Amino acid sequence: MRERLTAPPDPVGLTLPEVPGDPDALTDWFAQGARELAELFHELGPDTAVWTWSAERTTGFWLRMQLIELAVHRWDAESATGTPGRLDPAVAADAVTQTIEVMAPARRGWRQAPPGTGERYRFRRTDGPETWTVVLSGDQVLLEPGATAPADVEDSGTASDLALFLWRRLPPIALRVTGDTALLPHWFTLVPPV
Repeated sequence: MRERLTAPPDPVGLTLPEVPGDPDALTDWFAQGARELAELFHELGPDTAVWTWSAERTTGFWLRMQLIELAVHRWDAESATGTPGRLDPAVAADAVTQTIEVMAPARRGWRQAPPGTGERYRFRRTDGPETWTVVLSGDQVLLEPGATAPADVEDSGTASDLALFLWRRLPPIALRVTGDTALLPHWFTLVPPV
């Protein structure tokens, strides 16, 4: 984003920053990087054209990714040191949508996942109105807004629980599952983790 690249960066000329080994210096290094990134997002706004690995080629893509990553990795840190809190409901709901629309197709391509055979998954939010119905057909991940046809498996939970399940942070038993329960873990065969 800093260089306004609209094509993938050349890895040959890419120099990585030196990461401090001292824990205090590392904390300061991360804090400085976060401040610089926030300033860059503020400077560029969400509509500046930049390269991404997605079909959306704007700084808004990176802002969305960073917000979701921050929420999930905050949960990771809390989980490692005590009892994690829930993800913010609006961020979590967006993480579910983003995982289905952006991450699932990308992950299928990166990991050469087996073709879908029409598996129909429904993710139902219990703390808000959203429901996501997803069909995996061949190489496609198809989101069916407003779908009412029966799903092979339906997973219900808070937006936070659904997002954390899709990010492989919570096991299937954290959700209320109806239908073909064997299909729930199969999601991660069809949409492999990175």
